[in-house]
Amino acid sequence: MARFGTNAELYIRPMYWAQNGSGGGVMFDPETTNWCLCIYEAPMPQPTGASITLSPFRRPTMESAPVDAKAACLYPNNSRALIEAQSRGFTNCLMLDLLGNVAEFGNSNVFMAKDDVVYTPAPNGTFLNGITRQRVIQLLRADGVTVIEKTLRFPDFQRADEIFSSGNFAKVAPVIRIDDRSIQPGPFYRRARELYWDFAHSGF
Repeated sequence: MARFGTNAELYIRPMYWAQNGSGGGVMFDPETTNWCLCIYEAPMPQPTGASITLSPFRRPTMESAPVDAKAACLYPNNSRALIEAQSRGFTNCLMLDLLGNVAEFGNSNVFMAKDDVVYTPAPNGTFLNGITRQRVIQLLRADGVTVIEKTLRFPDFQRADEIFSSGNFAKVAPVIRIDDRSIQPGPFYRRARELYWDFAHSGF
């Protein structure tokens, strides 16, 4: 880290991979696991607000992909969802699972607020239950906010008072448009970001 400038905004990414025990094919041996630590400049995005739509691409289930890990093989599907959404003028998208329930954004977990209650999709084996997601839930609940994890459909988000994301890169960020409907960053988003920022700088 000392090789970067004093004010450099850095991203730290550990990466793991295994080798094939028999010299070919896809039968990777966990005992051969290697790892490297990547550190590179990646300024945190400013919370200017995302515009979102519904993606035609869906998240796989645990029977068809390792959805309980931040696995490289999952990134192409989310990438094509983001590319498709951006081709229609949006910056992000909501992805459904194979049952038609909202799972997550193309690159982060999702929250919404309606009638003074915060909701987020219940982990169901189709998306990563992110560390930042878990922390935001914990912080909001400790602050007296009702946070409910439940099955959510796209119309729930179309009617939401607020929508915001959580993730390791942007931390907590607002949504300002869903399809052709404008929404404003609201008090639950602002409180979630404030609480997370206080936690991140507390030294815990």
